[in-house]
Amino acid sequence: MRLKLPIFLVLIVLLSACSAETTPVEPSPIPSATVAVVPTLTPTPTIPLAILVLPAGLEPEASNLYQKTVYDLTQASGMRFQVRNHLTPADLEPGLKIVIALFDDPGLAALAPAAPDVQFLAIGIPGIGAGGNVSVLGDASQADVAGFLAGYTAAMLTDDYRIGMLMPKDNNDAIRMFNSFSNGMRYYCGLCRPYFYLPWSFPQYLEIPADEDPNNYDAYADILILQRKAGTLLIHPAIQTQDLVDYIGTTGVYMIGMVTPEQQPAGWVMTIRPDTVKAIQTAWNQLLAGQGGVTVQAPLGLSDVDPSLLSPGKLRLVQTTLNDLQAGLIAP
Repeated sequence: MRLKLPIFLVLIVLLSACSAETTPVEPSPIPSATVAVVPTLTPTPTIPLAILVLPAGLEPEASNLYQKTVYDLTQASGMRFQVRNHLTPADLEPGLKIVIALFDDPGLAALAPAAPDVQFLAIGIPGIGAGGNVSVLGDASQADVAGFLAGYTAAMLTDDYRIGMLMPKDNNDAIRMFNSFSNGMRYYCGLCRPYFYLPWSFPQYLEIPADEDPNNYDAYADILILQRKAGTLLIHPAIQTQDLVDYIGTTGVYMIGMVTPEQQPAGWVMTIRPDTVKAIQTAWNQLLAGQGGVTVQAPLGLSDVDPSLLSPGKLRLVQTTLNDLQAGLIAP
């Protein structure tokens, strides 16, 4: 019995030594310093901008047409679009690339030199010429083409081809227009033999002196209408007034002109005028490419067409003739 206690103590000592031996713990790694990467700032590219400048009082239908035209061009070119009634130096932001101004001058003489990277297109603004970064719509009336088409259309609509022209006296543009007016009539009717004999041939013309009072223009119209029996008149833009076309409208005589009347009178067949929309579309790629300082020639187009006078079938003939004239297939 005496030996049991020492053996028991030895066992306790051995067990205590074993329990003291634990699994070695690996030291935790010391975190290394992390270097923060600073991102490189890339400037967001500015989307190019085009501005259309229109008069505040422009007729809504025309305003909407010009806005839609330029808007469609900007969308196809990936550009922003804005419409203004005025333009100031503060509007010349870095992204501005194209400015199209119609009818009222926003001050292009000062704005254009201040923005050499911007292309300006001036339409219907007197006193602005092409040069530098300013392009303009050509002021050529294309009298030959307009006169020929007017003669062709007037002969189509008028009994016995009894057509005439009111024109300013000693005006070379008017003389060219009348000669083409005569050719247009003959292109349509050939020999143009009337059913009823008159002591004069058509087309007739009457010249109005430059110093004549516009209040007396009605009397000149009466000579062509009452004395010479003209049924359709071409009105040269240099003598066209609202009072004159209103008076002719009361006589039952048809009219063709190059300027849209303020109010369309009775008997107004159509207006032959430069197609500003097509001119903008034609010039757009040049403006986009930074090619400025040019004169843009606008093709002629038809407006103010009275469908009760010029039916869809006749209008197609007139439009086809105009297309052939502008393509050089017909010499006016």
